[in-house]
Amino acid sequence: LSSKDFESFISFPTVFSSSLVRHELVANYSHLFSVQGSQPDLVPYLLLAHIDVVPASESDGWEAPPFSAKEIDGFIYGRGTIDDKSPLMGILQALEYLLIKGYAPRRGFYIGLGHDEEVSGYKGAMNIVRVLKQRSVQLSFVLDEGLAVLDGVISGLEGPAALIGISEKGSATVKLSVSMLPGHSSMPPSESSIGILAAAVKRLEENPMPRLFGHGPERGTFEHLAHKFGLPMKFIMSNLWLFAPLLGRVLERKPDTNAFVRTTTAVTMFNAGVKVNIIPALAEAYVNLRIHSAQSLQEVLDLIQSTVGDQRVKIELVNGFDPLPVSSADEKSFGFQIIKKTVLDIFPTVTVAPGICIGNTDSRHFKDLTNDIYRFAPVWFKPGDAQRFHGINERISKKNYEELIEFYFSLIQNCDIQKLPEPHSSVHEL
Repeated sequence: LSSKDFESFISFPTVFSSSLVRHELVANYSHLFSVQGSQPDLVPYLLLAHIDVVPASESDGWEAPPFSAKEIDGFIYGRGTIDDKSPLMGILQALEYLLIKGYAPRRGFYIGLGHDEEVSGYKGAMNIVRVLKQRSVQLSFVLDEGLAVLDGVISGLEGPAALIGISEKGSATVKLSVSMLPGHSSMPPSESSIGILAAAVKRLEENPMPRLFGHGPERGTFEHLAHKFGLPMKFIMSNLWLFAPLLGRVLERKPDTNAFVRTTTAVTMFNAGVKVNIIPALAEAYVNLRIHSAQSLQEVLDLIQSTVGDQRVKIELVNGFDPLPVSSADEKSFGFQIIKKTVLDIFPTVTVAPGICIGNTDSRHFKDLTNDIYRFAPVWFKPGDAQRFHGINERISKKNYEELIEFYFSLIQNCDIQKLPEPHSSVHEL
Protein backbone atom coordinates (compact mmCIF):
# COMPACT_ATOMS: atom_id res chain seq x y z
CA LEU A 1 0.00 0.00 0.00
CA SER A 2 1.18 3.53 -0.72
CA SER A 3 1.16 6.07 2.08
CA LYS A 4 -2.10 7.55 0.80
CA ASP A 5 -3.73 4.15 0.33
CA PHE A 6 -2.66 3.11 3.82
CA GLU A 7 -4.24 6.22 5.33
CA SER A 8 -7.55 5.77 3.54
CA PHE A 9 -7.67 2.01 4.12
CA ILE A 10 -6.87 1.98 7.81
CA SER A 11 -8.67 5.29 8.49
CA PHE A 12 -6.86 6.66 11.51
CA PRO A 13 -7.16 10.31 10.49
CA THR A 14 -5.87 11.78 13.75
CA VAL A 15 -2.72 9.64 13.68
CA PHE A 16 -1.97 10.81 10.15
CA SER A 17 -2.81 14.47 10.73
CA SER A 18 -1.31 15.04 14.19
CA SER A 19 1.69 17.37 14.42
CA LEU A 20 3.12 14.95 17.01
CA VAL A 21 3.31 12.06 14.56
CA ARG A 22 5.69 11.68 11.63
CA HIS A 23 4.78 8.90 9.18
CA GLU A 24 7.25 7.42 6.71
CA LEU A 25 7.03 4.68 4.11
CA VAL A 26 10.03 2.35 4.36
CA ALA A 27 11.12 -0.02 1.58
CA ASN A 28 7.88 0.76 -0.30
CA TYR A 29 5.57 -1.27 1.94
CA SER A 30 6.64 -0.96 5.59
CA HIS A 31 5.68 1.93 7.85
CA LEU A 32 7.49 3.89 10.54
CA PHE A 33 5.66 6.29 12.84
CA SER A 34 7.68 8.62 15.06
CA VAL A 35 5.67 10.04 17.97
CA GLN A 36 7.23 13.11 19.54
CA GLY A 37 7.56 13.29 23.33
CA SER A 38 7.59 16.46 25.40
CA GLN A 39 10.66 15.33 27.37
CA PRO A 40 13.46 14.53 24.88
CA ASP A 41 15.71 13.28 27.71
CA LEU A 42 13.45 10.21 28.14
CA VAL A 43 14.75 7.36 26.00
CA PRO A 44 12.11 6.33 23.43
CA TYR A 45 10.73 2.84 22.90
CA LEU A 46 9.34 0.96 19.90
CA LEU A 47 6.06 -0.87 19.37
CA LEU A 48 6.45 -3.39 16.58
CA ALA A 49 3.96 -5.35 14.46
CA HIS A 50 3.75 -6.73 10.95
CA ILE A 51 1.29 -6.33 8.11
CA ASP A 52 1.86 -9.54 6.14
CA VAL A 53 0.20 -12.91 6.78
CA VAL A 54 0.73 -16.50 5.70
CA PRO A 55 -1.47 -17.86 2.87
CA ALA A 56 -4.99 -19.13 3.46
CA SER A 57 -7.65 -20.70 1.27
CA GLU A 58 -11.36 -21.14 1.88
CA SER A 59 -11.04 -24.67 0.54
CA ASP A 60 -8.90 -25.59 3.56
CA GLY A 61 -12.06 -25.82 5.66
CA TRP A 62 -12.55 -22.34 7.09
CA GLU A 63 -15.92 -21.59 8.71
CA ALA A 64 -15.77 -18.13 7.09
CA PRO A 65 -13.78 -16.87 4.10
CA PRO A 66 -10.26 -16.30 5.49
CA PHE A 67 -10.07 -12.67 4.35
CA SER A 68 -13.65 -11.67 5.19
CA ALA A 69 -13.25 -10.71 8.89
CA LYS A 70 -16.69 -12.25 9.34
CA GLU A 71 -18.13 -12.22 12.86
CA ILE A 72 -19.49 -15.51 14.18
CA ASP A 73 -20.70 -15.89 17.80
CA GLY A 74 -18.62 -12.99 19.05
CA PHE A 75 -15.44 -13.92 17.18
CA ILE A 76 -13.81 -12.21 14.21
CA TYR A 77 -12.58 -14.87 11.76
CA GLY A 78 -9.76 -14.20 9.32
CA ARG A 79 -6.16 -14.79 8.44
CA GLY A 80 -4.07 -12.44 10.55
CA THR A 81 -6.58 -11.87 13.35
CA ILE A 82 -3.96 -13.35 15.70
CA ASP A 83 -0.81 -13.04 13.61
CA ASP A 84 -0.42 -10.09 13.55
CA LYS A 85 -3.26 -7.75 12.63
CA SER A 86 -4.86 -7.47 16.07
CA PRO A 87 -1.73 -5.97 17.72
CA LEU A 88 -1.13 -3.80 14.64
CA MET A 89 -4.66 -2.41 14.66
CA GLY A 90 -4.70 -2.25 18.45
CA ILE A 91 -1.58 -0.05 18.55
CA LEU A 92 -2.90 2.37 15.93
CA GLN A 93 -6.39 2.49 17.41
CA ALA A 94 -4.98 3.17 20.88
CA LEU A 95 -2.84 6.02 19.54
CA GLU A 96 -5.84 7.41 17.62
CA TYR A 97 -7.94 7.50 20.80
CA LEU A 98 -5.14 9.08 22.83
CA LEU A 99 -4.59 11.84 20.28
CA ILE A 100 -8.33 12.54 20.03
CA LYS A 101 -8.35 13.00 23.81
CA GLY A 102 -5.59 15.58 23.44
CA TYR A 103 -2.92 13.36 24.93
CA ALA A 104 0.71 14.35 24.32
CA PRO A 105 3.27 11.78 25.48
CA ARG A 106 6.19 12.77 27.66
CA ARG A 107 8.28 9.83 26.44
CA GLY A 108 8.55 9.71 22.66
CA PHE A 109 8.11 6.39 20.90
CA TYR A 110 8.11 4.69 17.52
CA ILE A 111 5.69 2.33 15.81
CA GLY A 112 7.20 -0.01 13.22
CA LEU A 113 5.00 -2.03 10.87
CA GLY A 114 7.00 -4.49 8.78
CA HIS A 115 5.67 -6.03 5.58
CA ASP A 116 7.63 -9.30 5.31
CA GLU A 117 7.95 -10.81 8.79
CA GLU A 118 6.64 -14.17 7.59
CA VAL A 119 9.68 -14.43 5.32
CA SER A 120 12.19 -13.20 7.94
CA GLY A 121 11.78 -9.42 7.69
CA TYR A 122 14.87 -8.85 5.58
CA LYS A 123 13.26 -6.00 3.62
CA GLY A 124 10.78 -4.55 6.09
CA ALA A 125 12.13 -4.70 9.64
CA MET A 126 15.76 -4.56 8.57
CA ASN A 127 15.16 -1.35 6.62
CA ILE A 128 13.30 0.18 9.56
CA VAL A 129 16.40 -0.64 11.63
CA ARG A 130 18.60 0.97 8.97
CA VAL A 131 16.57 4.20 9.11
CA LEU A 132 16.75 4.35 12.90
CA LYS A 133 20.49 3.63 12.90
CA GLN A 134 21.06 6.46 10.45
CA ARG A 135 19.44 8.76 13.01
CA SER A 136 21.52 7.29 15.88
CA VAL A 137 18.34 6.18 17.66
CA GLN A 138 18.75 4.08 20.80
CA LEU A 139 15.67 2.50 22.35
CA SER A 140 14.69 1.86 25.94
CA PHE A 141 12.94 -1.34 24.84
CA VAL A 142 11.12 -2.98 21.93
CA LEU A 143 7.74 -4.72 22.24
CA ASP A 144 6.72 -7.11 19.46
CA GLU A 145 4.41 -10.08 19.01
CA GLY A 146 5.44 -13.41 20.49
CA LEU A 147 3.88 -14.92 23.61
CA ALA A 148 0.35 -14.44 24.90
CA VAL A 149 -2.07 -15.01 27.78
CA LEU A 150 -2.42 -18.77 28.23
CA ASP A 151 -5.62 -20.00 29.86
CA GLY A 152 -5.95 -23.73 30.45
CA VAL A 153 -3.07 -24.44 28.08
CA ILE A 154 -0.37 -25.37 30.63
CA SER A 155 -1.44 -28.60 32.31
CA GLY A 156 -1.77 -28.23 36.10
CA LEU A 157 -1.49 -24.43 36.14
CA GLU A 158 -4.19 -22.76 38.21
CA GLY A 159 -5.55 -19.74 36.34
CA PRO A 160 -4.28 -17.85 33.28
CA ALA A 161 -0.65 -16.78 32.80
CA ALA A 162 0.73 -13.95 30.68
CA LEU A 163 4.16 -14.94 29.40
CA ILE A 164 6.39 -12.09 28.24
CA GLY A 165 9.08 -13.38 25.88
CA ILE A 166 12.55 -12.22 26.94
CA SER A 167 14.41 -14.16 24.26
CA GLU A 168 13.97 -16.27 21.13
CA LYS A 169 15.49 -19.57 20.18
CA GLY A 170 18.05 -19.46 17.41
CA SER A 171 17.35 -21.06 14.06
CA ALA A 172 19.18 -23.06 11.43
CA THR A 173 18.32 -24.74 8.16
CA VAL A 174 20.78 -27.45 7.21
CA LYS A 175 20.98 -29.30 3.91
CA LEU A 176 22.12 -32.94 3.83
CA SER A 177 23.02 -34.45 0.47
CA VAL A 178 24.45 -37.65 -0.95
CA SER A 179 25.91 -37.85 -4.47
CA MET A 180 26.87 -41.01 -6.35
CA LEU A 181 26.82 -42.40 -9.86
CA PRO A 182 23.33 -43.09 -11.20
CA GLY A 183 22.38 -46.60 -12.23
CA HIS A 184 19.62 -48.86 -13.47
CA SER A 185 17.19 -50.22 -10.89
CA SER A 186 17.71 -53.76 -12.25
CA MET A 187 21.29 -53.71 -10.93
CA PRO A 188 21.10 -51.77 -7.66
CA PRO A 189 24.16 -51.16 -5.47
CA SER A 190 24.16 -52.39 -1.89
CA GLU A 191 23.46 -48.83 -0.76
CA SER A 192 21.74 -46.10 -2.75
CA SER A 193 21.95 -42.34 -2.29
CA ILE A 194 18.44 -42.47 -0.84
CA GLY A 195 19.34 -45.27 1.57
CA ILE A 196 22.48 -43.53 2.81
CA LEU A 197 20.65 -40.25 3.32
CA ALA A 198 17.63 -41.92 4.95
CA ALA A 199 19.94 -43.62 7.44
CA ALA A 200 21.57 -40.27 8.26
CA VAL A 201 18.18 -38.63 8.79
CA LYS A 202 17.08 -41.54 10.96
CA ARG A 203 20.16 -41.11 13.17
CA LEU A 204 19.29 -37.44 13.68
CA GLU A 205 15.73 -38.33 14.69
CA GLU A 206 16.83 -41.14 17.02
CA ASN A 207 19.48 -39.00 18.70
CA PRO A 208 17.89 -35.66 19.64
CA MET A 209 19.97 -32.73 20.79
CA PRO A 210 20.95 -32.81 24.48
CA ARG A 211 18.40 -31.98 27.14
CA LEU A 212 19.19 -28.45 28.38
CA PHE A 213 16.16 -27.56 30.47
CA GLY A 214 17.09 -25.19 33.28
CA HIS A 215 20.08 -23.68 31.50
CA GLY A 216 18.11 -20.96 29.68
CA PRO A 217 15.34 -18.41 30.38
CA GLU A 218 12.74 -21.19 30.48
CA ARG A 219 13.89 -21.84 34.05
CA GLY A 220 12.61 -18.43 35.15
CA THR A 221 9.23 -19.17 33.58
CA PHE A 222 8.61 -22.20 35.73
CA GLU A 223 10.04 -20.59 38.86
CA HIS A 224 7.65 -17.64 38.46
CA LEU A 225 4.68 -19.97 37.91
CA ALA A 226 5.54 -22.50 40.63
CA HIS A 227 3.12 -21.07 43.21
CA LYS A 228 0.21 -21.56 40.81
CA PHE A 229 0.68 -25.34 40.66
CA GLY A 230 -0.45 -27.95 43.13
CA LEU A 231 1.83 -30.44 44.83
CA PRO A 232 4.13 -32.13 43.88
CA MET A 233 4.77 -29.85 40.87
CA LYS A 234 4.87 -26.74 43.08
CA PHE A 235 7.69 -28.27 45.13
CA ILE A 236 9.57 -29.47 42.04
CA MET A 237 9.36 -26.11 40.24
CA SER A 238 10.40 -24.23 43.36
CA ASN A 239 13.57 -26.30 43.59
CA LEU A 240 14.83 -26.49 40.02
CA TRP A 241 18.43 -26.38 41.29
CA LEU A 242 17.75 -30.03 42.16
CA PHE A 243 14.82 -31.11 39.99
CA ALA A 244 15.52 -29.46 36.60
CA PRO A 245 16.65 -32.78 35.02
CA LEU A 246 13.50 -34.52 36.29
CA LEU A 247 11.18 -31.80 35.00
CA GLY A 248 13.07 -31.80 31.70
CA ARG A 249 12.36 -35.50 31.26
CA VAL A 250 8.66 -34.87 31.89
CA LEU A 251 8.47 -31.96 29.46
CA GLU A 252 10.24 -33.76 26.61
CA ARG A 253 7.40 -36.28 26.34
CA LYS A 254 5.17 -33.85 24.39
CA PRO A 255 6.20 -31.93 21.24
CA ASP A 256 4.86 -28.59 22.49
CA THR A 257 6.83 -28.72 25.76
CA ASN A 258 9.83 -30.57 24.33
CA ALA A 259 10.58 -27.29 22.55
CA PHE A 260 11.52 -25.75 25.93
CA VAL A 261 13.90 -28.57 26.76
CA ARG A 262 16.34 -28.66 23.84
CA THR A 263 17.27 -27.63 20.36
CA THR A 264 14.59 -29.26 18.24
CA THR A 265 15.32 -31.12 15.01
CA ALA A 266 12.72 -31.32 12.24
CA VAL A 267 13.27 -32.96 8.86
CA THR A 268 11.07 -30.83 6.62
CA MET A 269 12.02 -31.71 3.01
CA PHE A 270 13.37 -34.84 1.28
CA ASN A 271 14.07 -34.84 -2.46
CA ALA A 272 15.40 -37.69 -4.61
CA GLY A 273 14.72 -39.52 -7.84
CA VAL A 274 13.18 -38.67 -11.20
CA LYS A 275 12.08 -42.08 -12.55
CA VAL A 276 11.02 -45.39 -11.03
CA ASN A 277 13.73 -47.46 -12.78
CA ILE A 278 16.71 -45.15 -12.15
CA ILE A 279 18.88 -45.19 -9.05
CA PRO A 280 19.19 -41.45 -8.39
CA ALA A 281 22.56 -39.76 -8.41
CA LEU A 282 21.51 -37.19 -5.82
CA ALA A 283 19.41 -37.28 -2.67
CA GLU A 284 18.80 -34.18 -0.55
CA ALA A 285 17.11 -33.48 2.76
CA TYR A 286 16.54 -30.26 4.65
CA VAL A 287 16.54 -30.09 8.43
CA ASN A 288 15.17 -27.15 10.41
CA LEU A 289 16.49 -26.63 13.93
CA ARG A 290 15.36 -24.23 16.65
CA ILE A 291 18.36 -23.62 18.89
CA HIS A 292 18.11 -23.61 22.69
CA SER A 293 19.48 -20.55 24.48
CA ALA A 294 22.25 -22.59 26.10
CA GLN A 295 23.67 -23.65 22.73
CA SER A 296 25.28 -21.85 19.81
CA LEU A 297 24.75 -22.39 16.10
CA GLN A 298 28.27 -23.79 15.78
CA GLU A 299 27.73 -26.29 18.60
CA VAL A 300 24.57 -27.53 16.87
CA LEU A 301 26.38 -27.93 13.54
CA ASP A 302 29.16 -29.90 15.25
CA LEU A 303 26.59 -32.21 16.86
CA ILE A 304 24.88 -32.82 13.51
CA GLN A 305 28.25 -33.72 12.00
CA SER A 306 29.07 -36.21 14.74
CA THR A 307 25.56 -37.72 14.81
CA VAL A 308 25.41 -38.25 11.04
CA GLY A 309 28.90 -39.74 11.23
CA ASP A 310 29.14 -40.52 7.52
CA GLN A 311 31.58 -38.71 5.24
CA ARG A 312 29.42 -39.61 2.24
CA VAL A 313 26.77 -37.22 3.56
CA LYS A 314 27.57 -33.60 2.77
CA ILE A 315 26.34 -31.17 5.43
CA GLU A 316 25.75 -27.52 4.46
CA LEU A 317 24.38 -24.63 6.49
CA VAL A 318 21.72 -22.90 4.36
CA ASN A 319 21.05 -20.16 6.90
CA GLY A 320 21.03 -19.73 10.63
CA PHE A 321 21.68 -17.56 13.64
CA ASP A 322 22.43 -17.94 17.32
CA PRO A 323 19.75 -17.65 20.02
CA LEU A 324 18.88 -14.05 20.81
CA PRO A 325 20.29 -12.30 23.89
CA VAL A 326 18.18 -12.61 27.04
CA SER A 327 16.49 -9.33 27.98
CA SER A 328 16.25 -8.17 31.59
CA ALA A 329 13.22 -9.17 33.64
CA ASP A 330 14.16 -8.14 37.18
CA GLU A 331 12.61 -5.48 39.41
CA LYS A 332 14.80 -2.76 37.86
CA SER A 333 13.90 -3.62 34.26
CA PHE A 334 11.94 -0.63 32.95
CA GLY A 335 10.43 -2.31 29.89
CA PHE A 336 9.50 -5.59 31.57
CA GLN A 337 7.96 -3.92 34.61
CA ILE A 338 5.95 -1.44 32.52
CA ILE A 339 4.56 -4.27 30.38
CA LYS A 340 3.85 -6.32 33.50
CA LYS A 341 2.06 -3.41 35.18
CA THR A 342 -0.04 -2.84 32.05
CA VAL A 343 -1.02 -6.52 31.90
CA LEU A 344 -2.11 -6.42 35.54
CA ASP A 345 -4.03 -3.17 34.96
CA ILE A 346 -6.12 -4.94 32.32
CA PHE A 347 -6.12 -8.48 33.75
CA PRO A 348 -5.68 -8.25 37.57
CA THR A 349 -5.99 -12.01 38.17
CA VAL A 350 -3.38 -13.09 35.60
CA THR A 351 0.03 -14.38 36.67
CA VAL A 352 2.87 -12.68 34.77
CA ALA A 353 6.13 -14.50 34.03
CA PRO A 354 9.07 -14.22 31.64
CA GLY A 355 9.12 -16.72 28.79
CA ILE A 356 10.98 -17.73 25.66
CA CYS A 357 9.70 -17.67 22.08
CA ILE A 358 10.30 -20.92 20.24
CA GLY A 359 9.62 -19.14 16.93
CA ASN A 360 11.20 -15.96 15.60
CA THR A 361 9.90 -12.42 15.17
CA ASP A 362 10.91 -9.18 13.45
CA SER A 363 12.18 -7.94 16.82
CA ARG A 364 15.41 -9.92 16.49
CA HIS A 365 16.65 -7.40 13.93
CA PHE A 366 16.59 -4.63 16.56
CA LYS A 367 19.16 -6.05 18.96
CA ASP A 368 21.72 -3.36 18.06
CA LEU A 369 19.28 -0.61 19.08
CA THR A 370 18.38 -1.85 22.56
CA ASN A 371 19.37 -4.35 25.24
CA ASP A 372 15.75 -5.20 26.01
CA ILE A 373 13.39 -6.81 23.51
CA TYR A 374 10.07 -8.21 24.70
CA ARG A 375 7.69 -10.43 22.77
CA PHE A 376 4.09 -10.31 23.97
CA ALA A 377 0.58 -9.37 22.92
CA PRO A 378 -2.44 -9.79 25.24
CA VAL A 379 -4.14 -12.31 22.96
CA TRP A 380 -5.90 -15.04 24.95
CA PHE A 381 -5.05 -18.61 24.01
CA LYS A 382 -7.36 -21.34 25.30
CA PRO A 383 -7.03 -25.09 24.57
CA GLY A 384 -7.09 -25.62 20.80
CA ASP A 385 -6.36 -22.01 19.89
CA ALA A 386 -2.68 -22.67 19.18
CA GLN A 387 -3.73 -24.85 16.23
CA ARG A 388 -5.48 -21.84 14.68
CA PHE A 389 -2.15 -19.97 14.53
CA HIS A 390 -1.07 -20.34 10.87
CA GLY A 391 -3.87 -22.90 10.63
CA ILE A 392 -7.55 -22.81 9.73
CA ASN A 393 -10.22 -20.71 11.47
CA GLU A 394 -7.79 -18.17 12.91
CA ARG A 395 -9.90 -15.84 15.02
CA ILE A 396 -10.03 -13.38 17.89
CA SER A 397 -13.00 -12.50 20.06
CA LYS A 398 -14.36 -8.98 19.83
CA LYS A 399 -13.88 -8.69 23.59
CA ASN A 400 -10.21 -9.66 23.30
CA TYR A 401 -9.66 -7.18 20.48
CA GLU A 402 -11.07 -4.44 22.71
CA GLU A 403 -8.66 -5.58 25.44
CA LEU A 404 -5.73 -5.24 23.04
CA ILE A 405 -6.67 -1.63 22.31
CA GLU A 406 -7.02 -0.97 26.03
CA PHE A 407 -3.64 -2.60 26.68
CA TYR A 408 -1.72 -0.37 24.24
CA PHE A 409 -3.79 2.65 25.36
CA SER A 410 -2.57 2.06 28.94
CA LEU A 411 0.95 1.00 27.99
CA ILE A 412 1.72 4.25 26.16
CA GLN A 413 0.59 6.27 29.20
CA ASN A 414 2.42 4.00 31.67
CA CYS A 415 5.67 4.59 29.78
CA ASP A 416 5.51 8.29 30.63
CA ILE A 417 7.05 7.88 34.07
CA GLN A 418 10.67 9.00 34.28
CA LYS A 419 11.93 5.94 36.16
CA LEU A 420 10.63 2.94 38.05
CA PRO A 421 9.96 3.11 41.78
CA GLU A 422 12.53 1.55 44.08
CA PRO A 423 12.46 -2.28 43.83
CA HIS A 424 10.85 -2.70 47.26
CA SER A 425 7.78 -0.78 46.04
CA SER A 426 4.81 -2.56 44.54
CA VAL A 427 4.58 -2.70 40.76
CA HIS A 428 1.06 -1.26 41.13
CA GLU A 429 2.53 1.98 42.48
CA LEU A 430 3.93 2.86 39.04
